[in-house]
Amino acid sequence: MSSSDFRQIAIRTEAGKAERLFRAAVSAFCSLTRPSRREIGQLEDLTLPLFDDVSVESRRYVAAALSECEYAPAALVRRLCEEPVDIAAPLLIRSRAVSDIDLIALIGRHGLPHARAIARRKDLNPTIADLIRALERPTLVRVRDPEAQAPAASAAAAVNKDTAENSATSQQSPGIAAENARRRLRSMMRTGDEALAAKVDAFPGSETYVKLRETALTGNAAFFQTALADALDIDFSTARSLTANQNYGPLLAALRSLDFSEDRAFLITVAIYPSLFPHPQAIRTYLDRYRLLHRDVALDRVRGWKAETLSRMVRDVSPVNSDSRKASNSDEAAAPALRASSRK
Repeated sequence: MSSSDFRQIAIRTEAGKAERLFRAAVSAFCSLTRPSRREIGQLEDLTLPLFDDVSVESRRYVAAALSECEYAPAALVRRLCEEPVDIAAPLLIRSRAVSDIDLIALIGRHGLPHARAIARRKDLNPTIADLIRALERPTLVRVRDPEAQAPAASAAAAVNKDTAENSATSQQSPGIAAENARRRLRSMMRTGDEALAAKVDAFPGSETYVKLRETALTGNAAFFQTALADALDIDFSTARSLTANQNYGPLLAALRSLDFSEDRAFLITVAIYPSLFPHPQAIRTYLDRYRLLHRDVALDRVRGWKAETLSRMVRDVSPVNSDSRKASNSDEAAAPALRASSRK
């Protein structure tokens, strides 16, 4: 599904174009077995600007379609989840694009209607289930602690869960119950934040990236070329040839072989070739090329560079060997002459 496909859909009719385009784009996307990151980004770029111009029926249709989609675009799903529950319900109940942290935030912002839809999710986190049960039974809350009287959902859930489980729990100190539940929710949120941070930071070759980035930003080409040679395990002359002309193609393949994310690859490339990115379209072209370049292809190119390095090393060593062979051959030729002269 390309941008031209979207344009063709838009051109078909002028009347209700946004409405039809919104539905058709999502339908086409949902038919893809395994959409690429580029296709997911294209769908978001197309549908989000149209969101405010489409009807409630179209939003409801798209929410239902994406709720069954395994690779639904997260930004569009989050936007739909902020809609009233009669639109958002399919996503709240089924969508895998909505995380536990998203669910807690949605309950906090929209309250019981969203919470009841979320309660129908399969394998719902027990802490979220407790929170929803607490919201369903607000009359069970007994609060003396002013902090626990705050209207925040987490505080209310803290008291409600502990009082609703059994009569003994409902008799305990409200301050202790509230603090226990708040601690569970904080732990859950912290776990989610740590997982997100780990997902962001745990990219392959972090030390290699930092070294390449810092040497690229020095403005000294030799420093960067040396770091690149070390990263790819090639010789300096090959690394220098990768950045010797105004074509970032070889460098793009080198960075792709190292499995850098596109934003990190672009930062390094723009530091080496600042004049090649004078406008946003040049940046978009680079990112498209980087996304479309398969890593195996990039690795094949690096293997070719390594083979060239090895071949060059062999060529550099071979003259020495030929000289030694010539010397030994000349010695062998001289020896019979000496032996012949000695016989005379």
